[in-house]
Amino acid sequence: MSKIKVLIADDEPIIRLDLRQMLESLDYEVVAEAGNGKEAVDLARLHNPDVCILDVKMPVMDGIEAVDIITEESIAPTILLTAYSDKELINRAKAAGVFAYLVKPFKPSDLAPTIEVARARFEQNVLLSKEVLSLTERLDARKAIDKAKGILMQSQGINEAEAYRRIQIQSMNLRKSMREVADAIVVAEST
Repeated sequence: MSKIKVLIADDEPIIRLDLRQMLESLDYEVVAEAGNGKEAVDLARLHNPDVCILDVKMPVMDGIEAVDIITEESIAPTILLTAYSDKELINRAKAAGVFAYLVKPFKPSDLAPTIEVARARFEQNVLLSKEVLSLTERLDARKAIDKAKGILMQSQGINEAEAYRRIQIQSMNLRKSMREVADAIVVAEST
């Protein structure tokens, strides 16, 4: 099994070095290091890590802004590693979609469970997003088919079951989805 790939971002080179050594001793692979949030986002896009660990206070773009982008693009789960624990930062981190928040100083033994839980939550979110998309697409298809059935029922004086059957037969004959046939009926009606 391949090692979990980690991106780390901190503006302090010594902190990055310590973090790298901790992660490598826990059998993680550090695939990229960044000194600011913008660089972290760029490297995350490039290296597609399994998890990103970022400091909050960094130049150019802070860690929370970087988390927001990394989360929005669904690149990887993000963990904030910071010396700050004030309420405003925590609220910003939650709003950005951070998966974990570790306050310095921390023990190396805190890293592995934090990474594993963040990855598990991220994978759950990805699956839920796919399921929501699938359900949305199915609902949209159902609405289009219902609209097309209504058009056929009204224009051809047939019942709902017969309208559905005609869409279904046309779908099989044309080797197109029922959604595509329904959309074509709706477009033809509006022209």
